[in-house]
Amino acid sequence: MTLTKGAEMDTTVDFLTAESSLNKRRKHFHMMIKPIGPVCNLACTYCYYLEKENIYENKKSTPSRFKMSDRVLEAYIRDYIKSQPTENPRVVFAWQGGEATLLGLEFFERAVKFQQKYADGRRMENTIQTNGMFIDGKWAKFLKKHDFLVGISIDGPKDIHDRYRVNKGGKGTWDRVMESVRALRKHKVRFNTLTVVSSLTAEHPLRVYRFLKSTGSEWFQFLPIQERKALDKNEKLSLVANDYKGETEVTEESVRPEQWGKFLTTIFDEWVRKDVGKIFVKEFDTALEAWCGYMPSSCIHSKSCGDGLVMEHNGDVFSCDHYVYPKFKLGNIMDKPLLDMANSPEQKKFGNDKYDTLSEKCRKCKYLTACYGECPKHRFAKTEKGEDHTYLCPGYYAFYDHVAPYMHVMRTLLKVGKKPAEIMNLIKIQERKEKAEAKKTRKKERMAV
Repeated sequence: MTLTKGAEMDTTVDFLTAESSLNKRRKHFHMMIKPIGPVCNLACTYCYYLEKENIYENKKSTPSRFKMSDRVLEAYIRDYIKSQPTENPRVVFAWQGGEATLLGLEFFERAVKFQQKYADGRRMENTIQTNGMFIDGKWAKFLKKHDFLVGISIDGPKDIHDRYRVNKGGKGTWDRVMESVRALRKHKVRFNTLTVVSSLTAEHPLRVYRFLKSTGSEWFQFLPIQERKALDKNEKLSLVANDYKGETEVTEESVRPEQWGKFLTTIFDEWVRKDVGKIFVKEFDTALEAWCGYMPSSCIHSKSCGDGLVMEHNGDVFSCDHYVYPKFKLGNIMDKPLLDMANSPEQKKFGNDKYDTLSEKCRKCKYLTACYGECPKHRFAKTEKGEDHTYLCPGYYAFYDHVAPYMHVMRTLLKVGKKPAEIMNLIKIQERKEKAEAKKTRKKERMAV
């Protein structure tokens, strides 16, 4: 059959229309992948994910039982690449656990091959979060070759880190983690640090901050523990979501609101005087975004959420890493396309509920656009009117109140085309002036006497 020129054009139009329609359905969503589920070689006492194995009651907590099959792995990589907007030249894969490196290098070598198979000209990027117990020269060479961005979980100096981050035998892990850090540095692998802030860690902000700088990391993320456990021992998952109606208590390891505020402000005071432009702290970056009129890039401080899904080892997809509970399961990748799950009415409602369920106190807060009530999972405190409210609200409020003048200055610097780092010199000049004025005042007081 011979196609006329008009028919060829019609076919092209039909193709372009179909592609345009598909692109409208595509959305920029992020997927956290847990290829070995909750299985981990450590027994960190504050971990909120280890107990997720109870969702899969027919499995024991062993790598072989929770290992992602190649069939699921390939389906995920193919579908995830296909689901991302075509105007985005890169596709980012985020590997987590449990402890993803338990699967061994061979698993990730296969993952990279699948990515290359389905890349279709787009750039594949990988991040992996690890407890650092297996990284050696061989791992580091692989990570460098494929330009993985590595997140190392480390809670600070040895005595602080080893308090909670222990192996199955109850022994500390700091020494081995530091071996991994040295291997990454030796092979020039890009890495950053994730530090869990417990009630213990929060008492030592500058020790923790200065130690993290010594590791060579330039990007810090602080993750405050804020968990409730159900008093009902029959609950399948003891660490419950914010909508749990039974009796609960805040865990011993959870940071207290006033501690969190003091922890952040103490570190900020050193950072804003010495490290702006050299060290990047997630909470500080997102605050500056808000002060500059942008929506904070961090999901917990954005107006809505729902763009950060998580997939378990068997292909089950949940609304969020903090909501891996049966009621928030969206489906399975072997049965439903990721795009359908990401665009589902359930997921849209989940994302919009972040703002729609804000307490009146949050809505009236002068720092609303910097905070937006943090993650809904942590809204288990109560306002005077009995509304659900952010547990760490007093800490966040104290932090924003403290940094507001500095944020205004950095915003002004950006507006006039200068770098925020120039605030360090401005502070030095101001403090030198204040010191001189104080000296003059003391001299006058002595002369008066």
